[in-house]
Amino acid sequence: FDVSVVLHRRSCVCVSLTELELRQQCGSLYEGALVLTVRDREEPVGSGGATLNALLVAAEHLSNRAGHTVSDVSMTGHNWVVMGRDFPWSSCSRAFCWLPGEKPGQKVQAPLCCLDLLLDRLSTQICPGSPPGVWVCSTDMILSVPLDFALSWEGFSGVRVLALPGDVSYAADHGVYLCDQQGRVRDIVYKGTEEQIQQALMPDGKVPLVSGPVFFSRSVSEKLLQTHVTPPLNGCTYLGLDSGAPPLQVQGVLKKKFSKGGCSSVVGPQGATVRDVYVAGGHYDYLTLSGKQHVQRLTCDWSDRNTLSHIQVTLPVPRPQTDSVVEGDVAVATGAVVQHCHLQGPLDVPSGCLLSGLEPSASRCIRKMKLSSDIIIQGHRVELGELKLKVFTVTGARDDLQVGSTEFYVLRTKAEELWVRGEGRSLLEARLFPVLRPRGGAVGLEGGVAWLLGGGVGCLRRWREAWRLSLREVLSLTRQEAELRWREELLFLAGRRRVFDALTSRSDVCLLPCFRAAVLGGEQGALLDTLDDSESQFTVPGAELGVAARCLSCIADVLVCMARGRGGLRSGPAANEAWSSAYLLLEEGNLWGGVHALAAQRADWLSRPDLLVRAARHYEGAGQVLLRRAVMSSQRFISIGQGEVLPLTEWQEVECPARLDLAGGWSDTPPIAFEHGGSVTNIAVRIDGKRPIGARARRIREPLLLLVSRSGGREGGVSTGMVCDSLDDLSDYCQPHAPGALLKAVSVCSGLVSLTSQHALGHQLMERWGGGVEIQSWSTLPTGSGLGTSSILAGALLAAVYRCTGRTYDTDALIHAILYLEQILTTGGGWQDQVGGLVGGVKVGRSRTFLPLQVEVERLSPPDDFLVALEQRLLLVYTGKTRLARNLLQDVVRNWYSRLPSMVQNVQQLVENSEECARACSEGSLSRLGRCLDRSWEQKKLMAPGCEPASVRTMMEALRPLVLGQSLAGAGGGGFLYLLTREPGQRQVVLQLLNDMPGLGDFSVHSVELDLDGLTVLPTC
Repeated sequence: FDVSVVLHRRSCVCVSLTELELRQQCGSLYEGALVLTVRDREEPVGSGGATLNALLVAAEHLSNRAGHTVSDVSMTGHNWVVMGRDFPWSSCSRAFCWLPGEKPGQKVQAPLCCLDLLLDRLSTQICPGSPPGVWVCSTDMILSVPLDFALSWEGFSGVRVLALPGDVSYAADHGVYLCDQQGRVRDIVYKGTEEQIQQALMPDGKVPLVSGPVFFSRSVSEKLLQTHVTPPLNGCTYLGLDSGAPPLQVQGVLKKKFSKGGCSSVVGPQGATVRDVYVAGGHYDYLTLSGKQHVQRLTCDWSDRNTLSHIQVTLPVPRPQTDSVVEGDVAVATGAVVQHCHLQGPLDVPSGCLLSGLEPSASRCIRKMKLSSDIIIQGHRVELGELKLKVFTVTGARDDLQVGSTEFYVLRTKAEELWVRGEGRSLLEARLFPVLRPRGGAVGLEGGVAWLLGGGVGCLRRWREAWRLSLREVLSLTRQEAELRWREELLFLAGRRRVFDALTSRSDVCLLPCFRAAVLGGEQGALLDTLDDSESQFTVPGAELGVAARCLSCIADVLVCMARGRGGLRSGPAANEAWSSAYLLLEEGNLWGGVHALAAQRADWLSRPDLLVRAARHYEGAGQVLLRRAVMSSQRFISIGQGEVLPLTEWQEVECPARLDLAGGWSDTPPIAFEHGGSVTNIAVRIDGKRPIGARARRIREPLLLLVSRSGGREGGVSTGMVCDSLDDLSDYCQPHAPGALLKAVSVCSGLVSLTSQHALGHQLMERWGGGVEIQSWSTLPTGSGLGTSSILAGALLAAVYRCTGRTYDTDALIHAILYLEQILTTGGGWQDQVGGLVGGVKVGRSRTFLPLQVEVERLSPPDDFLVALEQRLLLVYTGKTRLARNLLQDVVRNWYSRLPSMVQNVQQLVENSEECARACSEGSLSRLGRCLDRSWEQKKLMAPGCEPASVRTMMEALRPLVLGQSLAGAGGGGFLYLLTREPGQRQVVLQLLNDMPGLGDFSVHSVELDLDGLTVLPTC
């Protein structure tokens, strides 16, 4: 739909267009829609005239966009015409009156205004399915429509009005539709008697209120638009104004038509039939001039009370505070509202009060006034010629702004002091509010409203001396641009403070919508400064490293937002020399210096989208530095003893099973493991009767390191060997793709040698161990199997090296040593692989929400018959697809740092599923275990979208009838698929089924046996 907003003041046109275009950028309005703001003629032309003028302007713009040189009335295919009028309780009109709520799921943090609510109701509930035509609506009310509401449009042509239910007493101040049994509107009763209104009573005891939305089908809207050239109707349009036609006021687009028999009916343009749609269960809230009703509107039925605000001191029961910054002890009573304010305590806001548009300096004045209940104080930014002023108004929430002069009394004043002779005399027109003193300049808050609140001696005299404005005049002189700028300043200030609080308190709030809003508003510089400050708050290394790493990831998010979808892929290399000095400071533990070095370098990378994206990659790289240091805090749980060194050439050999992650995988991944807490249930397994992973080590006479890795098993397959006789040969140990990187990292992390020593490698080996060391490793599993090979192999290598050098260890020390090693190796990863392969049987590993990261393992004791049945039903299918977990890891960590709501919820469910899986195993329930496997796979797919190749999906669908549950092992993307079959001994059945499926490629089916021992030391030969 294209959107035209009708406005009554010239100053609102450009500002409102900017607001609408901002909504397009935020995604709440269709990007390709034509958005217009149309001002009425100077003379009032009524809602009907305004609609005709807006349609004309829209048709001309659409015709021009289509390449036409003349206006084509048929171009008004799908249009909304929205009316916007002044509102005494919002300086930016009813349309942009902020409400205490936020649209759920919005990608860009933004206020919720009456216009937003209306457009949302139209686009999601009312308009879908409607034929081409025009909707005419008003922002004078808030409409609520049941979620299941749907309109039928089949074969419709003509005019359709929407009517919402209301009480008879409420309808006395509004309008109701009188309809016949076919739903045709035969009369409209405005502010009728009770007897007239009762004629419209519906079966539910309500009456159909005139609620605003009116639909004209294309044929009707074209006929309506054709009247713009017909006198006197041309007087409603800008064309009539430019042609010299006299103004004509048309108060509506619907009119009554009386037949000769005296019966009346309501018709649209050119006599089109008007049909009513009664929305049972809907709600209609007209924005009247009553301050009390508006305060109640803002304090009732909103789930989020502190909307887009920052409250320094949180109240036990949140009060409505919208787009505000509240510092210190500010007590907002029940039923009171603070909006668009920056207040400083101590301050009490009594019940029923509304404070709006006030700056910090106003807090002292309000403190001195000692407010009573039901007072409304507003700050307005007005323009008087070339003067730009702040004007303050104060009214009682219960005041009737439309009451006549004979119906109220103002203390010690005369009528001629309040009203100009010949003009209307109501509270709305009363010149009550001082603006300028003859010799003292602008009037502030205290001088402006003190007398009206019962000020002391001399207040009345100063009030009389001052040049004053009425509330209506204040609204007409308001600078909407300044009002919206003030609101935006508060919005972004509150947003930055909420960002700071969320990071320093480790909240699971998603900050991306706030970042996008700041970038769209041009506030990215201040936001980046806030994020820099958030990081530099932490000067003690250790427990706060995880928070600082999240801050760096947030800066990367902001930089990518600044690139606005351009600049290339988010993931990429992050080792540009320009950033190395900042990285080095972070590696050395100088957090403050590293953060400021990053910020200084960042300043040179902001000029182009590609540079912004590359800078974001380096900020993520810096975050990985801090994350590694945080995880390396687990080193304190590595306890290695020293025993007797074994004889030269004596092999120490260990074997390990693979692991199957039954549930909870990804929750063990840092930073999730220590920011949320992790739980993974898994089992150790032999494949085709063998432990697939092993290592051995021995001391040798030559003072060097002999490193050999084999694929395909201990004796067969392909072997790669290297001799390291200098420290330089180990210098690439932290590069995971370097030849022998894992063996080199084990040599360094196990303490065989020290790269920072002044002594040569041979000297260190002879002095410490009396010779060199030969290390061999092997695995029969393919790369990217998903069975935890690399981590388990690291554990086997560490165990073999420790044993051959006479050192003692326990499994707990190995688990944490592998965490440390993988950070050194920069492969990252969690702790579940080593838990699964080093500890035998069925177990659950857990980590808590703090640093240092500590893993605790609980071995489960399932019933023996369950273990037998489990072994008979477990099968492995190699899918022929491989994908390294590192390819998925970066996205998962990034999304976790962003705290995407779906990610946070899924992580919680991962942990819950792991605990349920542990109970299912302990209680011997295969069916519950199968459900846990299926849930685990769905959760993995949510963690890492794209981890399910199409061929694997086809395979799993075909196997579904045979299994209780199934999942790809590890992170997914390929590798092994494990099955829990319904019946025992199903290997041949599964093999036959897969053989009969075309296009599966190189797959294989393998048997699985539980391994109750885990890491096993083989006898010395």
